[in-house]
Amino acid sequence: MATKIKSEETRARILESALALFREKGFEQTTMREIAAHVGMAVGAAYYYFESKEALVMEFYINAQADMEPAIIDGLKRRKSLDARVRSMIEAKLEYFAPNRRLIGALSVHTDPEHPLSPFSEATKEIRERDIGFFTQAIDAPGVRIPADLKPHLPRLLWLYQMGLILFWVYDSSPGQAKTERLLTKTLRIVSGLIKFSNFPLMSPLRGVVTDLLSEIYS
Repeated sequence: MATKIKSEETRARILESALALFREKGFEQTTMREIAAHVGMAVGAAYYYFESKEALVMEFYINAQADMEPAIIDGLKRRKSLDARVRSMIEAKLEYFAPNRRLIGALSVHTDPEHPLSPFSEATKEIRERDIGFFTQAIDAPGVRIPADLKPHLPRLLWLYQMGLILFWVYDSSPGQAKTERLLTKTLRIVSGLIKFSNFPLMSPLRGVVTDLLSEIYS
């Protein structure tokens, strides 16, 4: 037990040092040797715990999701409307990632699904699907009617909407990222309105085209 605790503490120290260097120097410019030196260990020992810088970032992603989960669940419980529930999820993430905004910006260049750190990659699939699962819970808001053919696709669409907002936030240079706050408020009204509008009978043919297209993309 003592050995396991020590191992976990060492992993935590390496990750903390890596994140500090990533924030200071950038992800691409930081080496595993520098991370090991920052911790005060041999580079081979650092590789024993983490096989690469990418593995360190994956650990960061996994820990972040676990840390944010209580706040996300609490927000879903306390808020009733769809836009309020989605807002609470996105705001919880922006607040959590604020100290690492520069790092998130550096990592945002990895959008190619072939890259392990891409939010669309196979390596990040478990994290992505768990996050999409929270959007599945979010759309189960009281009084929100969603067409049956659209409902299976909506959580993933909302997740993509969230990713776009986070990308905007990363490069938002306004004081306190105020532009992101305004964008979130205004676009949530549009998203909520489009969902309500999708229930109209006249929208059925267009909705069918959209859901067929989404099925093709996700397959």
